[in-house]
Amino acid sequence: MRQHIVKSAAIVGATLLVVAACGTNKGEENAAGGSCDTSKGTLTVGVVAPLSGNLSALGIGIKQSAELAVDEANKKCTVKGYKLAVSAQDDEANPAKGAQAATKLSTDPNVVGVVGTLNSSVAQTVQPILRDKKIPQVSPANTNPALTRGNDFLTAPKRQFDNYFRVCTTDDLQGPYAGNYLVEKAGKKKIAIITDGKTYGEGLAAELSKQVAKKGGTIVGSEKVGEKDTDFSGVIAKIKALNPEAVYYGGEYPVAGPLSKQMASAGLNVPLMGGDGIFDGKYIELGGKEGDLATSVGAPTESLATAKAFVDAYKAKFGKEDYAAYGAFSYDAANAIIGALAATLSSGDWADAKRPDMLTNVGKYSGSGATGEVKFDQYGDSTNKVLTVYQVTSGKWKDVQTGEFTG
Repeated sequence: MRQHIVKSAAIVGATLLVVAACGTNKGEENAAGGSCDTSKGTLTVGVVAPLSGNLSALGIGIKQSAELAVDEANKKCTVKGYKLAVSAQDDEANPAKGAQAATKLSTDPNVVGVVGTLNSSVAQTVQPILRDKKIPQVSPANTNPALTRGNDFLTAPKRQFDNYFRVCTTDDLQGPYAGNYLVEKAGKKKIAIITDGKTYGEGLAAELSKQVAKKGGTIVGSEKVGEKDTDFSGVIAKIKALNPEAVYYGGEYPVAGPLSKQMASAGLNVPLMGGDGIFDGKYIELGGKEGDLATSVGAPTESLATAKAFVDAYKAKFGKEDYAAYGAFSYDAANAIIGALAATLSSGDWADAKRPDMLTNVGKYSGSGATGEVKFDQYGDSTNKVLTVYQVTSGKWKDVQTGEFTG
């Protein structure tokens, strides 16, 4: 936690682009000023993300980036005969709310795919609902590896849901990547862990722990906090007594920011590090301090030539609002759905009978996106394994290392 009107390949992928011929029917105005044929009706791209609550900064970036992709597709007449629309549902970062959102979208016969979710715990309730209706789900942000490969993802991976895909890399790489940085680059051998007990944070911390041990470091202790806790004095006192050189937090920025601030106030003057769940400006606003660290998926958006047009277009459409950590990924997720839809409808009109073809075409999608190459492996995972370490420097996140986990 980015293309003015972009080249066609970046919108829908070099291998799947189907450009609709502009007809005589009145419809969306295309990029050349003509009119697209939308006589066959409107098809919907769903979004499930937290649009309210503590994580709404990330969710709104996901929603608006998907809207940008849909707007651009409409202007380019990408899906022949149809107009595209977005139906964004607020999951409030709550699994039960996510299930309600997925149920609502799944009852709409015009929903062709869903961008979401942000939280891995929410994905667990959304996946089976959309699977049962053969609706593709492409996440811009879920990083728990079990969502695609099962709990035995390291020793016996098995595809869990044939409708589920993601455009970001996973915590079995992100956790070890952070562990390597802490031990080898930052020189932190004694590390304490604090988690919020949720699927994302627990899985990420577990992977980091294994890598720290592999690199000769020590996990000196582990504690849990609640995602709604505000006073961390008890946990900090326990951790401080262990004399850690760094604290790793498995969770998200609403807790991580105040936790870091209270650590400093208690005299525990060591960096707090977390995963992509804390990589947002809100973390710093809430108390994240100088020297704190975070990993996030992909390379820094602003540094990617492939993302320049996305960034420009997003700013032109939404002004000063931030696309946040997953905006470029959401844009790419939406375009994977749109590209697959264009390929699916090259042989006929939309109907429920097209849903199996839609799933197949999402799995086969390959395109040049804002985040780089967008492509899926046999489990539905992204083939883009790039990660970045960021550090709070002069009150802002600054990237300090980008690459792939190498062991």
